[in-house]
Amino acid sequence: MSEIAYIALGSNLGDRAAYLAGARVALASLPYCRLHAATRVEETAPLGSIAQSPYLNQMIALRSALEPLALLHQLHRIERRFGRVRGVRWSPRTLDLDIVRFGTRRVTAPELEIPHPGISHRRFWQREIAELDRAAGDV
Repeated sequence: MSEIAYIALGSNLGDRAAYLAGARVALASLPYCRLHAATRVEETAPLGSIAQSPYLNQMIALRSALEPLALLHQLHRIERRFGRVRGVRWSPRTLDLDIVRFGTRRVTAPELEIPHPGISHRRFWQREIAELDRAAGDV
């Protein structure tokens, strides 16, 4: 059985638009997954206290038959493929992929919390979720 996962894409290093485009292709190519809908791309201010460039952000609805942790591992693999190096929290990055929602599931694991705890603090995510809810019909 497949479910709709909302995946947040972000980039603030290098060719940000190319990283998001490449991530969309990589996500749509994952086994047992299909790109269902995508929001428009928007530029946002960085989060955290580290001085850095603005982000390009987008959210996609991905129909996936993968389990949440398996999907997370695939997201990390894609991030690495696009040069992501995990270091200081909130630091600049070529690509950041987060599972924001996964159907109606609730997941609490050391490496993953669904729904993402940052939803209520990121207005741009709230806008993107509303846009995907309208496009995907998943309220």
